[in-house]
Amino acid sequence: MSPSHVVVASPIGELTVVADDRAITHLLMDAAKYRPDDPDVFGEPGDPAAEPFASAAAQLAAYFAGTLREFDLPLAPRGDDFHQRVWSLLREIPYGETRSYGDLARALGDRNLAQAVGTANGRNPIAVVVPCHRVIGADGSLVGYAGGLGRKRHLLALEEPEAADAGRLF
Repeated sequence: MSPSHVVVASPIGELTVVADDRAITHLLMDAAKYRPDDPDVFGEPGDPAAEPFASAAAQLAAYFAGTLREFDLPLAPRGDDFHQRVWSLLREIPYGETRSYGDLARALGDRNLAQAVGTANGRNPIAVVVPCHRVIGADGSLVGYAGGLGRKRHLLALEEPEAADAGRLF
């Protein structure tokens, strides 16, 4: 099956969902830093009522409404083995919690991998669903986000409004 895509509206801007073989390969913000240049990645416009697009749109709407804490979608991100390991760790970070790049590096068995973890995190092709926004600096600061720090701040505040109200996310 060749790729196809749909565009979903969200509070952080349009999100392009790309699927191939009935699994999501990309979920891209409209201003993503690493948006693919190759139009073949996106394929033809898809049917928003078809799967996995319909489920993705419904789950994203529920997430942004604050009623969904864990996505259940078929995912097939494309990347090398190291990237896949990092993206898998990202999916283990619970809703409303954060980890540092160093935390993820230690989970991979080498605390010196923090910079490589940051690179893999920035190249995450499935934003929001694979929660790269939950990774912060060692000092708790909001650093690096391919979708922009404003979007990262919005997503973290959505998941942890008490922290945002207390000023811990800024």
